[in-house]
Amino acid sequence: MFYAILAYHVEDAIKALTPREDAALMADLLKINDRLYADDSLGPSARLGATQSAVTLRGPGDGTVIDGPFAETKEQLLGLYVVDCATRDDAIAIARDLRRVNPTAVYEIRPIALYLPGVPLQGK
Repeated sequence: MFYAILAYHVEDAIKALTPREDAALMADLLKINDRLYADDSLGPSARLGATQSAVTLRGPGDGTVIDGPFAETKEQLLGLYVVDCATRDDAIAIARDLRRVNPTAVYEIRPIALYLPGVPLQGK
């Protein structure tokens, strides 16, 4: 089954990292990516752009475009991983690995169902 691991963090804390600190964090995270890729468990993953460049579409009809993501949280969604795991516990274990190298992040794990009628999401 596929799971999304959504990475939340206080964006200002990430922006405050020096280039060297950010590179070290990314190197540690990429070690996990490399392991998951070698295990054939890693799907798409991304580090999202700054929240000030985001917009939210909401409301009736065509909706209204509003500057910024308007989640009522201290943390912002800064990245995501798609992983192919046999169980939810396996996905949680991957999120724990990510948290070990980025301990101030919050990781949300959600199962993914492909919404294309008649087309199954193929995984392990």
